[in-house]
Amino acid sequence: MSLTLAIVIAVVVIALVFDYTNGFHDAANAIATSVSTRALTPRIALTLAAIMNFLGALLGQEVAKTVADVITIEDKTGHLLVGVHHGLVVVMAGLLGAIIWNLITWYYGLPSSSSHALIGGLVGAAIAGGVAVKWDTIVQKVLIPMVLSPLFGFCAAFAVMTAIMWIFRKGNPHKINRGFRGMQTVSAAALALGHGLQDAQKTMGVILLTLVIAYPASYNIETLPIWVVLLAAGAISAGTYAGGWRIMRTLGRKIIDLDPPRGFAAESVGATVLYSTAFIFHAPISTTHTITSAVMGAGATKRFNAVKWGMARTILTAWVSTFPAAALAAWGCYEILSLILL
Repeated sequence: MSLTLAIVIAVVVIALVFDYTNGFHDAANAIATSVSTRALTPRIALTLAAIMNFLGALLGQEVAKTVADVITIEDKTGHLLVGVHHGLVVVMAGLLGAIIWNLITWYYGLPSSSSHALIGGLVGAAIAGGVAVKWDTIVQKVLIPMVLSPLFGFCAAFAVMTAIMWIFRKGNPHKINRGFRGMQTVSAAALALGHGLQDAQKTMGVILLTLVIAYPASYNIETLPIWVVLLAAGAISAGTYAGGWRIMRTLGRKIIDLDPPRGFAAESVGATVLYSTAFIFHAPISTTHTITSAVMGAGATKRFNAVKWGMARTILTAWVSTFPAAALAAWGCYEILSLILL
């Protein structure tokens, strides 16, 4: 086996490990609200999320192409600008940096962004390895959506929940809660589908980038092989089924005690944001940021101080820290890997 093939296999395996950790790290995003409102039992919710994650991963490829386009590896004629082994080590280090940050935040139960950990990891490794970063793509497809999607999620969930409160203001609370518990099965499934659509594609993008670096004559940035799609879909689905209990407790209980209408409002808004950014803007946004801000927005309609803002500040700190922390971790991984493989 050639060294190039060995590194490619290693990078693909690490990418799938990242995809798996993304699943159990972010599984709570889609189901925490449904579990906390007792609309679904934890095991049923995880099963539903795993199935919908797999199906969502099969729905699109544009986000994957955006991720694959974060660093510059080709000139305008299609010729590689980096050495094969050099480029592969950069990608491997980026993945390892993202995995390290995912595991740290999972351990402490913080719903940070696997998406921004991955992008931050790739950027940190690219800078360490002297590979050009496409900052226009980072700004337009990552940083701007990173700021706007949580703000929109908060405001939209607040507005949707306000409308629900007005429409059902004269209804029987017990019947209303029972009805929205049933509706949460649909909204949780929609959110899990959006999670698969967004997050599995990011792993596909990294694997595609690896293949283009290693075998430019056989692969290009515009065509995603079906085997890559199926592997990424399976890995994130398996990770989701493994569960994300620590983060589930944070989203479901430590921000605010949700009732079924507020859970439905948060999930519906979160799913809408995920679909629109994937299909319209091709932007790899954070599922975590979107649903957490939507939970806060829906919860704030109860009363503003019903949201546990201390925990919200802790989560915000994790959000802000993710990109640079993953980049630094990836930088360190690159320095170590370059001593071994270059």
